[in-house]
Amino acid sequence: MSTERTEQIAAGRSRHHPLAPPAWLLNGLRPAPAPIPWAAVVRAAVALAAPLAVGFALDEPEYGALVSMGALSGVISDTADAYRMRILNIAVPQLFGAVGVALGTLVFGHGWLAVGVLTLVALISGMISSIGTVASVSGLLLLLNAVIGAGLPLPQPWWTAPLLLSAGGLFVLALTLLGWPLRGRRPERTAVAATYRALADSLEAAGGPGEAYEERRQQVTQSLNQAYDLVLGRRARVHGRSPSLVRMLAQLNVVIPLVEAAPAAHLRGRPLPPQIPAAVRDLAAAVEEGRTGTPVLDLPEPHTPAERAMDSALRHAAAVVHLAEQDAYSTVANVDDKLGRPAALGVRARRAVRDMMLSGASWRYGLRLAVCIGLAQSLVSLIEVERSYWVALTVTFVLKPDFGSVFSRAVLRALGTAAGLVIAAAVLAEVPRGWWDVPVIAVLGALIPAFSAKGYAFQTAAITPVILLLSDQLNHQGFDLIRPRLMDSLIGCAIALVAGYLLWPESWHTRIGDRLADTVYDAARYLERAFAPVADEAARREARTVRLQARRRIYRDLSAVRSEFQRALTEPPPTGARAAAWWPLVVAVERIVDATTAARVRVDHGAVPPAASEVEGIARQLRELAERVRSSKIPVRVEAEPAGDESSVLAPVHQELAAARALTHAES
Repeated sequence: MSTERTEQIAAGRSRHHPLAPPAWLLNGLRPAPAPIPWAAVVRAAVALAAPLAVGFALDEPEYGALVSMGALSGVISDTADAYRMRILNIAVPQLFGAVGVALGTLVFGHGWLAVGVLTLVALISGMISSIGTVASVSGLLLLLNAVIGAGLPLPQPWWTAPLLLSAGGLFVLALTLLGWPLRGRRPERTAVAATYRALADSLEAAGGPGEAYEERRQQVTQSLNQAYDLVLGRRARVHGRSPSLVRMLAQLNVVIPLVEAAPAAHLRGRPLPPQIPAAVRDLAAAVEEGRTGTPVLDLPEPHTPAERAMDSALRHAAAVVHLAEQDAYSTVANVDDKLGRPAALGVRARRAVRDMMLSGASWRYGLRLAVCIGLAQSLVSLIEVERSYWVALTVTFVLKPDFGSVFSRAVLRALGTAAGLVIAAAVLAEVPRGWWDVPVIAVLGALIPAFSAKGYAFQTAAITPVILLLSDQLNHQGFDLIRPRLMDSLIGCAIALVAGYLLWPESWHTRIGDRLADTVYDAARYLERAFAPVADEAARREARTVRLQARRRIYRDLSAVRSEFQRALTEPPPTGARAAAWWPLVVAVERIVDATTAARVRVDHGAVPPAASEVEGIARQLRELAERVRSSKIPVRVEAEPAGDESSVLAPVHQELAAARALTHAES
């Protein structure tokens, strides 16, 4: 969700017409301006249709349908860019999905034993979903396939369904990896180049309206995060054996001084010369094309500390981007690695499991999901519900807070399901069962990645008819599937809303307030590190590395806080109203960090450093600000005058801090 869209939602809550649909619903139903991933579209069409065709050819349509179901989960899981990450994103969830369907098959028809097993699986699924993206999808497939295995009469023996579903997922993986020999490391190289282009956009906006600059600066943060995740994720395995990877890491590292110089350039209050963003775009092209040689820069003469910082950073980046000697790249990469080499996979896995077991949020979500699944399965065990496994399936899809707001997902899923049922009804009524299902599944499967990029309601509308048609190959109910599918989906949405949302009102301070307060504390520590005294050159280099790591960490945290606020804005009161009220403080904290970075850059290039007492005073006020955020519920705006010397290099920090403090004189 863009900054502009977020601010529109926040502002819309105060001026929304009482008879108009709520803002969160309109936002969810508005298609996102995302390009169509054509490669994924073709891959999905082939992956879903080919197994079904093979099943018909072998006179085993049920087997073909199960392989296509496994391919469907693989299509949904294929969200990464780098090929090594795509292997993890597709293969690991398939393993968990195979375990889930095996457990479900073993308890099929065992009544309350199935209820107990699915409730326990839901607890485990919810807890592992808190670890990360791959774990979240793995937990989702673990529970989904367990529900399918416990609710559908699948082929015997018990290992048949896990084998067929896994074959479908591995077929998607095989199709995905076909481009690896041709594209190789292009995803990583493209991500690094995209960071340079995002930076060029932000430099074009520097000195202009604050809203445009802040939105583009957010895009720089996201691009930088993605590029570091891709490059450093591979470096954990191949660093020292891949000169091209070392080169990409060096090219990414030298963009950091440019990113730091951008806030200083923005605070000048006037646009940068057009040669500067043009030079950065030329560097992006050089990264993407692998161009080397002697760079030719046509830059204006710098005069102020901010201009000197930009000029120095740009010339250094140009020299490194065009450098051809791999030994030099290795030196730059080893010295300037701002995030550090990731730990070994086994170490990270043990650490993640330990954190999960000790996390209160992980246990809360696991219990929340277990309660809802237990209720869904108990309901269909006590009351006769047609195709009852769809109730638990709906609960599982909806109750994923890490995917977005539970409330909005429940409503959007109901609407998306209704739209998907219209498509499915037309197909089941007009298309005869048999070979005609193959081209229909190919067309509908191709819509899944195209619609998924547009929003959750659109994704649901695309997936629903595919699941219905594949299910029809197993139970042969035809058009009679439509009504129970809608009813079960509505029942599942109701259970998720009541037992998974209304009865679990998460504390504002636990979910958002505490995270925002922690980020304000981090801003205070970052300020202290930025202007900490150093004794010699070695200490100065070490302090710079620590400061850069702290800046990267705080921008990542701010990005996470923004995402959490954006989810909260899509929820009904009181959460949505509080998120809208506190949203300006999120922007204010980002500006404080930007102003601190700009001040440090100016000092590095000739400005007078601030006094230690001034730094200490600002840090103390930031910590007081964090405490007010932690203890307050509803902010009340008051006037606050900036303190400090207007000629100080920290004067912009004082101004932004005064604006932030004005937002936090709140009522408890």
